[in-house]
Amino acid sequence: MQSTQYSSFWFQEALESEPEIQPRQLETDTTTDVCIVGGGFTGLWTAIQLKMKQPSLDILVIEKDLCGSGASGRNGGCMLTWSTKYLSLKKLYGEAEAIRLVKASEAAVYDIAAFCHAHGIEAQIRLDGTLYTASNQAQLGAMAPVLAALDKQSINAWQSWTKEKVQSESGSEVHLEGHFSSAAGTVQPGLLVRGLKRVAEKMGVTIFEHTPMTAIHRQHTPVRIVTPGATIQAGKVVLALNAWTPSLFPELKHSVVLVSSDMLITEPAPERLSTLGLSDGKSVIDGRTFVHYYRTTPDGRLMLGKGGNYFSFGNKVSAVFDQPSRYQSILGAAFRRFFPALQSVPVATTWTGASDRSATGMPFFGRLADNPSVVYGLGYSGNGVVQSWIGGHILSSMVLEEDNDWTRSGLASGPRGSFPPEPIRWLGAMLVRNAIRRKESAEDGNKTPGWLDKQLSKLAQSAGKSDKG
Repeated sequence: MQSTQYSSFWFQEALESEPEIQPRQLETDTTTDVCIVGGGFTGLWTAIQLKMKQPSLDILVIEKDLCGSGASGRNGGCMLTWSTKYLSLKKLYGEAEAIRLVKASEAAVYDIAAFCHAHGIEAQIRLDGTLYTASNQAQLGAMAPVLAALDKQSINAWQSWTKEKVQSESGSEVHLEGHFSSAAGTVQPGLLVRGLKRVAEKMGVTIFEHTPMTAIHRQHTPVRIVTPGATIQAGKVVLALNAWTPSLFPELKHSVVLVSSDMLITEPAPERLSTLGLSDGKSVIDGRTFVHYYRTTPDGRLMLGKGGNYFSFGNKVSAVFDQPSRYQSILGAAFRRFFPALQSVPVATTWTGASDRSATGMPFFGRLADNPSVVYGLGYSGNGVVQSWIGGHILSSMVLEEDNDWTRSGLASGPRGSFPPEPIRWLGAMLVRNAIRRKESAEDGNKTPGWLDKQLSKLAQSAGKSDKG
């Protein structure tokens, strides 16, 4: 077992379940049909989809660390859909495409589970649904507009639960209202991404880890990618770098803002969780802008997370994202509020993940203007476990230049909206974040937030909820 320690509990657990790891590094110049830069969910799903469509393709994946060591191996593991974003989807892409994307995202939950079953990936997938709640009076009724719109199109998978059922099923009396959808689940994301690596290699995909891209000469075809040990010439290139994309490609630096999602996980306490009613794998997400989310694990741990804490200046992927959470006091306060009966259960560890949040709250895919042979995808906005499966369909279709629903989708037309340059972006993010914190703190105490805090908080609504999966 290699000795590197990773801050993510999920990823470290996944590595410890593998036999001796001996990652291959690229040391010899090579050529390939398709080079995928980034070995997380997006890159691996794209490689797998390409191999399923055209088995004869020579596909090479390079990853600067180990596959899954980035956002893919450290998120909350919540398998959620786009159904709650239907109104945003309709505004961005039109009614017909919004309906299609909601249905596709719900189908993807089951497609991922079926893929794992078919290929022997033991990723602790539990299709027990998700529960969206109101955890204070101000959040009551927040889902009503989108549920009415889903009802109108006969695509509403959500059920309204009584307050008593919500509290019983969520394990917390803090929740005052809730809606449940069975089209959701949870997964151990580290096990999933490492499983995808093994499947991709069995399909014939060549993967090199500890092989960062140090330069890309994209003005020519084949594209030339430089790594510390060798050079790659590729007919097509897929940039699956997500949070790392803006720092390497200036044309995309204003398309996302990097923000942390911070998580804690307890030591196993299955009996205590069962006493509270937490006996299955559903996720629970409350109705604030920077959501609280939690779920249990098969061995009886409780994971709780909160998005929207650290905003990176200049979208730099700093050391903060590879360390235990610097917001442990915030996580601890949420844990005590939701679960006063679990205060004696020890916290095993905390960690931090980087989320690339787009201006619309939706991912986007496109081609580099100076070389359409280079395609990219990013901006999952904290909702990428399921959506990266769709990203693999979009990017593989773009690489093969197919004319289908994915290449014609508005998702494949590049970023829609941008953030201002620094330092305005960071200062604005801090202003809005702090206003949201004051507003939601007041609401938790059943107090009326200040007028200015309410107005500033509205600026964050277009990007949707924060990191969960």
